[in-house]
Amino acid sequence: MESIGRYCEEAILFLEKMITIPSLSFEEAERAEFIVQYLRERSLEPELLGNNIIVRLPHSSKGRPVLMLNSHIDTIKPSELYTFDPFNPPQEKGRILGVGSNDAGGSITSLLHTFLYFAEHKEHLESLKVEPLLVFTAEEERSGPNGMSRIGSEMPDLADIAIVGEPTGMRAAIAERGLLVIDATAKGVSGHAARNDGENAILIALDDISILRNFVFEKISPTMGTTHLNVTQINAGTAHNVIPDECSFVMDIRPTDVYTNPEIIEILQKRLRSTLKARNLTNRSSATPIGHPLLYAAERCSIETFISPTTSDWMRLKIPAIKMGPGESSRSHKADEFILKEEIRHAIHTYINFIIHLK
Repeated sequence: MESIGRYCEEAILFLEKMITIPSLSFEEAERAEFIVQYLRERSLEPELLGNNIIVRLPHSSKGRPVLMLNSHIDTIKPSELYTFDPFNPPQEKGRILGVGSNDAGGSITSLLHTFLYFAEHKEHLESLKVEPLLVFTAEEERSGPNGMSRIGSEMPDLADIAIVGEPTGMRAAIAERGLLVIDATAKGVSGHAARNDGENAILIALDDISILRNFVFEKISPTMGTTHLNVTQINAGTAHNVIPDECSFVMDIRPTDVYTNPEIIEILQKRLRSTLKARNLTNRSSATPIGHPLLYAAERCSIETFISPTTSDWMRLKIPAIKMGPGESSRSHKADEFILKEEIRHAIHTYINFIIHLK
């Protein structure tokens, strides 16, 4: 496998070019076209579904389970705290700078060139027990309807298993918590503070928050532990002398695989006076099935596994998956984002070795 080094260096050059093409969520068309053209120059035939890219092997072998190699091509809006142009970053010897370099440009270029390696080395491809498929999605950062959700709706049988590329330091996330954001509204009765009349909505909300502070979900996930709940925002009042008739607060909940989001809403609503409304019920938790070949491959390759606290397109997949990619989650969504070139080299070697050991 001496030729892997060439793919690593090509991956670095590719990412340096891709970073210069803005690709905010819902505005990925130009970057998608850049990737499509790059793949066509390598004799592949990518297809576009909106701004999503699907690439099949030119000499596919039917009958093998299809392994989706997935990551997202969109980025968040860059922070105003960047010390350089996030779309025209300076060149450095050991790092690639720019918005989306770490999340998830490193995964995009590493998965793409891993796929190219097998596409251009038929002798290695034929020995695999799986059929690689490249899928790059749009709108991941904003949970948009035309990203992975659209693929799942229009191509439900596209793949059998998946690797979701996100910055994990090439550790394999075997589960990830979901995300449930709840807007709570306490209703009182307005009155004049001097007369001490009315019913103070702030106090109703504080009673509810006190309940939440001590609340523990009964069921515990064997892989993810307890469901986490935090109150993160509160707002009330219009004037110093008016008893407020409304107080709103926000809960950030990180569910595990033992509760659905509607179940959590129902459990909490029974205990609180405030009215609860979820912003989104689809950001569910995910977990790799116990005993799945993905887990055995990670073990055979001595890849560390962990539980991810963050969500990804994994939650939109209905097939077994793991989440694994170069870079570090701690760098994501921050100014002066970067990824190490050595992390990309390591990722490509690791992906190839993992796929070979996937039985």
